[in-house]
Amino acid sequence: MYQAFFGLDENPFAITPDPRYLFPSARHAEALAHLVYGVSEAGGFVQLTGEVGTGKTTLVRSLLARQWPDTDIALILNPTVTVSEFLLGICEELGVEVVAEHQNSVKRLVDALTERLLAANAADRRVALLIDEAHLLERDVLEQVRLLTNLETPTRKLLQIILIGQPELREMLARADFRQVAQRITGRYHLDPLERAEVAAYVRHRLRVAGAKREIFTAGALRTLHRLSGGYPRLINVIADRALLGAFARDRHEVTASLVRAAAAEVRGETTVSRHWKWLAIFATLGVVVAGAAIVWITML
Repeated sequence: MYQAFFGLDENPFAITPDPRYLFPSARHAEALAHLVYGVSEAGGFVQLTGEVGTGKTTLVRSLLARQWPDTDIALILNPTVTVSEFLLGICEELGVEVVAEHQNSVKRLVDALTERLLAANAADRRVALLIDEAHLLERDVLEQVRLLTNLETPTRKLLQIILIGQPELREMLARADFRQVAQRITGRYHLDPLERAEVAAYVRHRLRVAGAKREIFTAGALRTLHRLSGGYPRLINVIADRALLGAFARDRHEVTASLVRAAAAEVRGETTVSRHWKWLAIFATLGVVVAGAAIVWITML
């Protein structure tokens, strides 16, 4: 709606995980390096955690967008399934055909997957398994994930596994009954929210990718955006998008701090009232209280 008004080619703050918009902050670059390591080098698990909206899914999409000529990657987006459904999902991702009568048999599915992994190894190809929302894994499914790491040759593992999830994943793997999984984690990274300077660079980066030729957010707007979003990219996107819409509706070509505050209030479902009207409301309330007290006092005379 507002793209042409601001000279943009597309929506810069869509919440879809478009790899083109990945902001190359130091922390995101390091997180992506851990994912690349997990796909290409690691022998056990690699763990990536972060709060909701920190950019984990965008990192995964950026990883998948890369060229992997000697690696096959299976991505599991919904791990809240049974063991057989989980294994069948991996087989489908890797192009393994499983006849209908074997789709509920864990042994048959593991056998089919093992055959696929051995064939890949013989062809000098790697196979990596990415599990998003891994904090939602049921205990028996996570145990099956651990067992998959036992598939190996004398020289290397047949399956690289990357666990991606919210901070609850760290807490889950810290439990004593999951210590066998935790002991096999060869790389860990926790993705923190962006700092104030990074938020400003993040906004400018997304606007530039979308075709912006000038500054649109004032310095005060960027500071306010950091404060109200907490540095979480998804929330930055939502508030910034509403702020641009608000500026467009007011025929303003610049987003100010007040527009960001109004946008954040709208996102949170709050009603915005100007300071002038707030004071009028306070004085009106005091007037009613004083008048009521006077009436009571008069009636008591």
